[in-house]
Amino acid sequence: MLQIDNYIFSFDLLDKKFICDLPLCLGNCCRYGDAGAPLTEDEVIILKDIKDVIFPFLRQPGREAIEQAGSSVKDFEGDWVTPLIGHEECAYTILPGNIFMCGIEKAWTEGKTSFRKPVSCHLFPVRLKKFADFTAVNYQELSICMAAREKGRNEKVPVYKFLRDPL
Repeated sequence: MLQIDNYIFSFDLLDKKFICDLPLCLGNCCRYGDAGAPLTEDEVIILKDIKDVIFPFLRQPGREAIEQAGSSVKDFEGDWVTPLIGHEECAYTILPGNIFMCGIEKAWTEGKTSFRKPVSCHLFPVRLKKFADFTAVNYQELSICMAAREKGRNEKVPVYKFLRDPL
């Protein structure tokens, strides 16, 4: 582990290789999981505040899920997450072609909001876990990211370099 201020980083960020390969994975990180994307308390407020701005960018099933459940929900562990469409993909997903992408980020790209997307999405496949005295920064090796690991190995790009901007 490597400590910088109150953050403790797993060496996996240095050792493991990773580059998203959207044409192969089809944005499955936005589609599959046991809950929506983790949210900070601040992000819960932001998503509520920008709901009307991002709605035009979302698919109808996503808008319906948000109208029904709210702009954020508590998961089975009591943590804030994005709502889901039918227990599967994030309600904020859009589907240009056959690739799941973020409707919040699309609104940001078009200058409609200053909020890009939840930090958990921006950092994926890295997850933050807050403890009393520090925040752990860990790489998650998920089966849905097999193509990204292969591309990262082929191009020799470690996780921390791939995530340079959000880190």
